[in-house]
Amino acid sequence: MAEAYTDFAQVYDIFMDDIPYEDWCGQLAALLEKYGDGVAAGAISENLQQERNTILDLGCGTGTLTELLAGRGYDMIGIDSAPEMLQIAMEKRDRSGSDILYLQQDMRSFELYGAVGAVVSVCDSVNYLLKEEDVVQTFRLVCNYLLPGGLFLFDFNTVYKYAVVIGDATIAENREACSFIWDNYYHEEEQINEYDLTIFVQEREKKALYRRFQETHYQRGYTLAQMRAYLERAGLTVLEASDADTHGAVTDVSERIRIAARRPGHAG
Repeated sequence: MAEAYTDFAQVYDIFMDDIPYEDWCGQLAALLEKYGDGVAAGAISENLQQERNTILDLGCGTGTLTELLAGRGYDMIGIDSAPEMLQIAMEKRDRSGSDILYLQQDMRSFELYGAVGAVVSVCDSVNYLLKEEDVVQTFRLVCNYLLPGGLFLFDFNTVYKYAVVIGDATIAENREACSFIWDNYYHEEEQINEYDLTIFVQEREKKALYRRFQETHYQRGYTLAQMRAYLERAGLTVLEASDADTHGAVTDVSERIRIAARRPGHAG
């Protein structure tokens, strides 16, 4: 995985202010409510009950969703590979007073101190896994750390989105204190989207000056069939898949797909 979200971390939340995190949180909470009974059957120990209420946010970024889920009463763990993103997440934790544990780890090799009742991963974090074996390895780790019956809720961008919607396009946004140019290049054979970010950030002391920096990100598009196969290889069972934007059935023009999967078994 290429290094990303270094300088971009400081303006990430500004440019992501149109992401409906509160809606996503509500949708994830609904799935946890819908399928959560499978995580525990009958009388369970106090320790197991605590693990059942613990959620891992995999690829948590600046912790916006992590904080929202913590606000709903879940015990949260956030994992991200970018220290700059985690620094912002921890500053949010300091302001909110939440008790979130943040860990700087690669999702392909993450380690936890115990099991969790659910793992969530949103905003196409999984698309940063560029190789099939990386996806399967990550999913196996998810399965390993889930309680029997535990849930894995995640989304991913599709091949269609990269190849047709944003591939080989240029996107630009201008805000009061910063702006960016996002150049996309889609590599069809590898199903990989390369995007070069050029960002201009206004200096705090000298408002007439802007600092320019660049980052290159790579994401791979996947199909629903591929994700189903990877989950099955990792020992996870798909419960449902939906279009993350319309909340309806997955179609050939779905740009983002949300999957609910489960580790088989029951915790008792």
